[in-house]
Amino acid sequence: MSKVVEDYLKIIWKAQEWPEGTVSTNEIAATLGVTPSSVSANLKKLARDGLIDYEPYGRIGLTPAGHDIAVLVVRRHRVLETYLVESLGLGWDEVHAEADALEHAVSDLVLDRMDQVLGHPAHDPHGDPIPRADGSIERSTDRHPAVRLSEVAPGDHGQVLRISDQQPAILQYLEARHINIGTQVRIEATNPAAGSVTVARSTGGGPEHRVEIALGAAAAVWVSVDPSGP
Repeated sequence: MSKVVEDYLKIIWKAQEWPEGTVSTNEIAATLGVTPSSVSANLKKLARDGLIDYEPYGRIGLTPAGHDIAVLVVRRHRVLETYLVESLGLGWDEVHAEADALEHAVSDLVLDRMDQVLGHPAHDPHGDPIPRADGSIERSTDRHPAVRLSEVAPGDHGQVLRISDQQPAILQYLEARHINIGTQVRIEATNPAAGSVTVARSTGGGPEHRVEIALGAAAAVWVSVDPSGP
């Protein structure tokens, strides 16, 4: 498959991976830095090739063939991200673009060796599940339903499961406030007027620290919620 085909299928799959996720022509265009008309033309071609279900101005979905290709590309991307962080020491905010470039070139042999060296991790540095070699996926959200941190009610407790890797600046912002995968959070208050949410965070059973997080960044964080507390 060409890089263009793989990119389109991966974008559609990743958008629908998130709860109630969908993707539009304009969103694909913004992600790839191309015009909506170009996206529409490519979507029609993918539909003719049997890789997506698509009607102009309608929902964009993957066929079984398109799904299988997308999962393989996502596996490459997330194994690469994990290897770049764990073995090469890159920051979690640096690896998304690097993996985007490498995922089309890495061979299955090299990728499987990376996976073996890493110990076959279940999740990448951002908490996203890594598809196995056979295409199966174990999602933490299957066992622990997750919601955006920006939508958690004051007083509720949760654990950070996933953080979107689409904007490196948000990853840097959250890391500076010690919000990472596995962080325990207790929502103290949401202030829409100020555009922020106040949380008490802790890691590994340690003491709580109060931190204020912009709602835009909180919307990129998905947590499992336990209203009764930890």
